Amino acid sequence: MSVMPEVQIRVSDAGSADLLGRHRNYTYEGEFPDKIEEYLKHGTMKCIAFNRTGTLLAAGCSDGSCVIWDFETRGLAREFRDKDCTAPITSVSWSRYGHRLLVSATDKSLTLWDVSTGGKIARTTLQHTPLRASLQPGSPTPSVCLACLLSSAPLLVDLNTGSTTVLPISVSQNNNPQATNSRNKFMDGTPPFTPTAATFDKHGDLIYVGNSKGEILVVDSKSNHVYAVIPIPGGTVVKEIVLSRDGQYLLTNSYDRVIRVYKNILPVKGSGEKIKSISNNSKDYESHYDKLKANGACCLILSCELSDAITNIQWKTPCFSGNGEWIVGASANKAEHRLQIWDQAGHLVTILDGPKEALIDLAWHPVEPTIATVSATGLVYIWAKEHVENWSAFAPDFVELEENEEYVEREDEFDLNPREEEVEAVQTDEDADIDVETFDKNAMFSDVEDSVDEIVYLPAIPSPDAPDEQTEKCLESSSKLEDSNHSGSPASMDAIQVQANPLTSSPVEGVDNSTAEDLGEGPNSKRKRKLSVKGLQLQQSEKSKKPATVNKSNGKSKSTKSSTKEMGSANANNSAFDDEATEDDEDIDS
Repeated sequence: MSVMPEVQIRVSDAGSADLLGRHRNYTYEGEFPDKIEEYLKHGTMKCIAFNRTGTLLAAGCSDGSCVIWDFETRGLAREFRDKDCTAPITSVSWSRYGHRLLVSATDKSLTLWDVSTGGKIARTTLQHTPLRASLQPGSPTPSVCLACLLSSAPLLVDLNTGSTTVLPISVSQNNNPQATNSRNKFMDGTPPFTPTAATFDKHGDLIYVGNSKGEILVVDSKSNHVYAVIPIPGGTVVKEIVLSRDGQYLLTNSYDRVIRVYKNILPVKGSGEKIKSISNNSKDYESHYDKLKANGACCLILSCELSDAITNIQWKTPCFSGNGEWIVGASANKAEHRLQIWDQAGHLVTILDGPKEALIDLAWHPVEPTIATVSATGLVYIWAKEHVENWSAFAPDFVELEENEEYVEREDEFDLNPREEEVEAVQTDEDADIDVETFDKNAMFSDVEDSVDEIVYLPAIPSPDAPDEQTEKCLESSSKLEDSNHSGSPASMDAIQVQANPLTSSPVEGVDNSTAEDLGEGPNSKRKRKLSVKGLQLQQSEKSKKPATVNKSNGKSKSTKSSTKEMGSANANNSAFDDEATEDDEDIDS
């Protein structure tokens, strides 16, 4: 863990005075990661996103493909590849229950995928490049998404029909439309445009839009009407705007190198109806803009501002932890992979330093103290908490000793009835009914509808091993090994001898084919065993010394018993198989 730099923290509670904290060294035992556990590699990944339960991790690649990792097994579960898209992916977004995945790319396309089947549901092309796109969280199978474009205002896109709705990005203070600046225009005559950040609230009723004037607009997602404006201190451009998973907090990342955290006062469910009632009940103001500012004070309250006073770095991809208790921000410097984590009070908790690679995206696990970061090289690093064995968990009175100590046993320590007072046994009603069907929901997912079938896991894709160049050699060696193991089997030896020595080209010149057929016709005849190569050589040498006698009366060629016995005695020392062949010859001759 690196040394904490001097951090300037400004905490405000409903307009209270700023509080400056310097060189604060706090010791926290919170649930946040502290080291890189491992990394994932598949092509060159550019962006990532967890599903709602954190069991699956989606990643967009530079070749236009998108993959889903099983985060528990770290295995590849699904891969989506569109032949019409080969441009780098800019963002990936899950539907609420994981049935659909939205992918945006630099070729100005939005593609909606079916996670379970891997099929493409819809694809549309915009006029500008989408930097980030997110599905509407209110529907289990949404078809409407919010797209933040590079050089245009955010859009609400209907993926089924391809229709788009432009969101308002500013409000005139005197109810008159703002005049566009004639200077610094593009070649086509359009004025320059700063990318605008936007995000849905938890249920998709409202949209929070951060503009280049340093304002947060609260827009109704159905009527596209602006109900409130929250001015940001300093009036700097808003680069990013992120909502916590529980919908209680919202943060903005501005060009003034400050991350601002806001507390959401509106109810998480039914926020659209609440903001309408606030707007209808508001008093008369001098201007419409003042009325929107008054409504904004009833929506968000500034909680704290986070910045690094020493390095004064720009922040990148800040977000909340799964439970909303921690805020993480990444350094935008190209030569470092650094994360800083704060608590909700604005205190710097820890600094995490990774490899000397730029960080381009990060995501905090919804449940576990785990962070996934994407480096410029395309790797996904998994930051996890280092777990230390706690032996006191097995025995409450267990104490770890740094060195040996002499222990003096008490006299009655191991007696059956010690003198200490016995603890009274807790009386339980053994006849009480136990409910084994009802279970308490996880507080993180308490808003989940029981009737909705959620995709939590996907079957992993088996990855075949690389082909071995020695496969054929191994097969040949195994076949040879099998033949050698069955060398004593008559069937195997017959097959080998038939292949090596066919009957038509047998090296035994003294025995013709007719003899072999006649020997096989007798009812009591035995099959003549062929000799081995070495046995044949010995037999030829014996024939050259002592030629065999031929009985011409019956037309059959046979050897004398004396020559046969000499051949048997010569082959006895070679192998048992040659002895068996000699005995067969003797039986046939007799």
